Amino acid sequence: LAAERQRIYQDLHDDLGAKLLTLIHRAPDAATADVARSALQDLRDVVSRTRGEPGSLLDSLGEIESEARQRLEASGGLLLWEQEDGIADPRLDHAQALQLYRIVREAISNALRHAQARHVRIRVRQRGATLYLDVTDDGPGLAAEGVRGQGLAGMRQRAGELGGAIDWTAGSVGGTKVVLQFPLPH
Repeated sequence: LAAERQRIYQDLHDDLGAKLLTLIHRAPDAATADVARSALQDLRDVVSRTRGEPGSLLDSLGEIESEARQRLEASGGLLLWEQEDGIADPRLDHAQALQLYRIVREAISNALRHAQARHVRIRVRQRGATLYLDVTDDGPGLAAEGVRGQGLAGMRQRAGELGGAIDWTAGSVGGTKVVLQFPLPH
């Protein structure tokens, strides 16, 4: 069973990964390239995070920052990453790391796709045993009818799986702020 799973992972990586990479390089515009890049990253997440050893919180945050910076630069945007010193560094299991990645990735996708954001700030803070991560864009802000949608429902579910909560508010200088909070693993 393990050998068959490994073969499937390798086939997914080699076959779909190569096609998505080609699509990224041949995309007619930045939005299409971003969708293909996001699909490739999802594929890599499924393959690598289910095979390898889970990492620590700080390892995951470093990878999230790197991916966010690449996505924003590819679309002509800019990332401002603010991470407090002294944040605890507990081990994350596969599910926790994946949920954290996907929440941030969806927040950035929404900022790029719906808000046409040019600048995104990600701020990471710790208060007691709770981690706070917020993603703020410079788009037009929350729609008058409120926050809803399938991607947002998925973000709520993922935050719940982390034992936390997520909310959307107006940014302090415009745009939308996504605020995730969850208890750090012991």
